[in-house]
Amino acid sequence: MSRHLKVAIGQYSDRGRKELNQDFHGVAMPGEPQRSAKGIAIALADGISSSAVSQEAAQSAVTGFLEDYYCTSDAWSVRKSGQHVLSATNSWLHSQTQQSHHRYDRERGYVCTFSAVVIKSTTAHLFHVGDARIYRLRGSELTQLTEDHRVRVSSVQSYLARALGMDRNVDIDYDAQQLAVGDLLLLATDGVYEYVDAACIANAIAGSADLDAAARVIAEAALQRGSPDNLTIQLVRIEVLPDPEANEVYRQLSDLPCPALLDARAEFEGYQIVRVIKHSARSHIYLAVDRETGERVVIKTPSTDMQANPAALERFLLEEWIARRINSAHVLKPCAHTRQRQSIYVVSEYIEGQTLTQWMIDNPRPELAVVRGLLEQIAKGLQAFHRLEMVYQDLKPDNIMIDTTGTVKIIDFGATRVAGIEEITTAVDQINLLGAALYAAPEYFLGEPGSTRSDFYSLGVIAYQMLSGGFPYGTEVPKSRTKSAQKKLAYKSVLSEEREIPAWIDDALRKAVEPDPFARYEELSEFIYDLHHPNRIFLNKTKPPLIERNPVIFWKSVSFVLMLGLIVVSTVRFH
Repeated sequence: MSRHLKVAIGQYSDRGRKELNQDFHGVAMPGEPQRSAKGIAIALADGISSSAVSQEAAQSAVTGFLEDYYCTSDAWSVRKSGQHVLSATNSWLHSQTQQSHHRYDRERGYVCTFSAVVIKSTTAHLFHVGDARIYRLRGSELTQLTEDHRVRVSSVQSYLARALGMDRNVDIDYDAQQLAVGDLLLLATDGVYEYVDAACIANAIAGSADLDAAARVIAEAALQRGSPDNLTIQLVRIEVLPDPEANEVYRQLSDLPCPALLDARAEFEGYQIVRVIKHSARSHIYLAVDRETGERVVIKTPSTDMQANPAALERFLLEEWIARRINSAHVLKPCAHTRQRQSIYVVSEYIEGQTLTQWMIDNPRPELAVVRGLLEQIAKGLQAFHRLEMVYQDLKPDNIMIDTTGTVKIIDFGATRVAGIEEITTAVDQINLLGAALYAAPEYFLGEPGSTRSDFYSLGVIAYQMLSGGFPYGTEVPKSRTKSAQKKLAYKSVLSEEREIPAWIDDALRKAVEPDPFARYEELSEFIYDLHHPNRIFLNKTKPPLIERNPVIFWKSVSFVLMLGLIVVSTVRFH
């Protein structure tokens, strides 16, 4: 009978002599098959004492790592998964500081040290930045496995050289250690390890009935020996390691193959394929039924063209992580894997409904209230991306589904950019069709990477199209690839005789689709609010000439005046 990984864990944390505990720690021990595929994760973070918000940074770093690591693809190695997660976490923490009043003093911002161990099969994978430490106790020998990122100025003065949130980018130390049954891994903050030695640790473990009690004894010993700092320690003892044969299977999970094309009625890893939904250059999408639960799902596999392209496969696997990280009613929800995977694919919920593209064809003159409701839902979906420092980059009607209850969901994360992770530099590379290019923000055509305001622009174009059937600058934006060309773009008012749309709605749309991203709305909520309420700034401004607001009415008026003039002249001559 094959053996599975089994560990014993003990933890303890206390504020010690300080008023506030700025440390945070946690453990994730999933059940099978996730334990075999992803392992067991242990993490701790230590907030810096100069910051009043570093305890929030420590908590965000630990909880974010323990949640987001298990959202990464099973096909990724532990190293790749951990580094992606920590790079994204670092960018989020840094952005929080930049948005606060501590943006010019990083030592008062959202900064913390971080150390984690992922135990998968017979290997301990170590991730570390800062001055917490990871040790291994094997027998009576205590070995430090991490290096302190601290610069010593003198025997009594030093400063932290590297930490999460300190800079826009961060170098994460990684190491892999082979394990043996009986090994004990110890993670501790400096308030503990600077005041205890190997003998103290070994005696505490030998003299305690469980590891929680041992962790407490070690921390209290540090306190008694004069530690002035917070006290956090985690102990992990390896009790059972997997069989070598099982280990080989788990190792191969990081090199999963791509599946072949699937046909209707085919059986695939516990699913039965119902039909093909879509084939594209990037992926094959199928409607399927989970034979275990009877639930209808969507299976997405890499396209046959992608399978020889490592960069394209990386994008595909990144999509899975993005989907798993987001929890929003307005974003496509992935399905949890309950069986060991044998190939690369993604399973998501099946949405019974239609795309926004089809909806606009079916509803060419929608009520303003209906348009507002749909836009508000799309905005909530976008905000779920933006809260995690992600830019969606490919918002268009084909990527928006409306289900039978009227709920809007954003689908397809193939162009999404995650802060802190080097991917594509611009979404233009992802835009192959004119229909997609017409929704892309002008800055993409200048070669710029774009921002959340680029998503605001795309939503503004969709709003404009829903109300008018056209585009605010016609088809000129994709052709305008210099700033001077973009300054010449002329906005076409959505106002017309055919539809009763308030002028302040047109003003809101104009601001949302400004070619200059810094002239657009700063927040999505402001745009949605202005679609519901007249903005006084718009109401108080001087109205543009009639030829700009409504050229059709202008020229009709001119023609009418000329006709009257001709009638008057003719009448005078006749008399």
